[in-house]
Amino acid sequence: MIQGFQNIPKIPELKQRVVFTILMLAIYRLGIHIPTPGIDTAALAAFFAKKRGTLFGLIDMFSGGALRRLSIFALGIMPYISAAIIFELLTAVVPYLDKLKKEGELGRRKITQYTRYATVGLSLIQSLFISIGLENMVLGNVHVVPYPGWGFRLLTMVTLTSGTAFLMWLGEQITEKGIGNGISLIIFSGIVAGMPPAIINTFRLLKTGEMNIFQLIFLILLMVAVVAFIVFMERGQRRIPIQYARRVVGRRVYGGQSTHLPLRINTSGVIPPIFASSILMFPATIAQFVKVPAFEKVVSLFRWGSPLYLLLYVILIIFFCYFYTAIVFNPEDVADNMRKYGGYIPGIRPGKRTSEYIDKVLTRLTFAGAIYVSLVCVLPTILIKQFHVPFYLGGTALLIVVGVAIETIAQIETHLITRYYEGFLKKGKFKGIHG
Repeated sequence: MIQGFQNIPKIPELKQRVVFTILMLAIYRLGIHIPTPGIDTAALAAFFAKKRGTLFGLIDMFSGGALRRLSIFALGIMPYISAAIIFELLTAVVPYLDKLKKEGELGRRKITQYTRYATVGLSLIQSLFISIGLENMVLGNVHVVPYPGWGFRLLTMVTLTSGTAFLMWLGEQITEKGIGNGISLIIFSGIVAGMPPAIINTFRLLKTGEMNIFQLIFLILLMVAVVAFIVFMERGQRRIPIQYARRVVGRRVYGGQSTHLPLRINTSGVIPPIFASSILMFPATIAQFVKVPAFEKVVSLFRWGSPLYLLLYVILIIFFCYFYTAIVFNPEDVADNMRKYGGYIPGIRPGKRTSEYIDKVLTRLTFAGAIYVSLVCVLPTILIKQFHVPFYLGGTALLIVVGVAIETIAQIETHLITRYYEGFLKKGKFKGIHG
């Protein structure tokens, strides 16, 4: 691992990409601290301290604390992610988008252009509702917005939408000129930025005696075990063997080789827990603005950490794992492509039987992946409620952090190996020149 990092400066292109990525992320973190005009930041911070179990808390986590400060990047990159997910789902029901998706690079660029337009539209709508909600926030006799009105609303809409558009551009620049997926790295940096305060708070509890050294050691060992478990599951896959028949064209022989179809255990990624959290937190968010006693009583049954909340959370995660997997992976298309190129699964007839077999395997894998995601996402609630852990360990945030870290390291590894330098992994699939 150390040798791999030492080899990075030896490749000028890779060094430039890494430095560029760090500079772009530094600009993002700097913008987090630039507030939107017209806000009482102290009153806003006090408000968000009480709203961690609502959609505000979820969005604030993905924006790296920008929403809590209502900075120019308060909306973060979430509108872009929402727009991308919407178009991903629409490709399954809109023939025009499905046709664009199959056209290759040109179609992908067109869908990306539509996604950008949708991002701006979603940002305008979200920023308008945020500005209206801020005007109604009163803590004691202190108003979060001292001078409400359409002037403040329009200023907030322009500021927050511009911030999201800039982050969208920043992410694309990182993807093109840096290392890793830019959008994922922006979310990654926002989540990681919340770790130092959690570590400081943990040592403060250790110093005051609220936590003993044995509890701290247990937490450290648990953290290592959870991260190792996530890495194992995220890299895990079922490889279905595929054999290609030989074809003779003139004097050349094509095909005849064996390969495999890799099916990931967690095909849907982090989308299911994000959807599930949003749905469960939505009623609690509405209850902050609609003061109806009967509605508040019903919402209290679904409060964060309650048994009913955990049960529905797991059910929704399992449902969205199957739903999103069905959207992004079509066994019939895979079977048709295999048949076109003369490929087949040994012992399975090409065509419908092949698609049914792939669907059967994928269904079983998705169930295992859904249980895995549910366990990781429920873990923080159990640790905080039952064992009074002073920070989040697990959940959607940890899935994103580990997933992005694996992807980024894999890209750096590829640059090192292709230029004959020792990489991070000395054993396994990737090997350096001494492997």
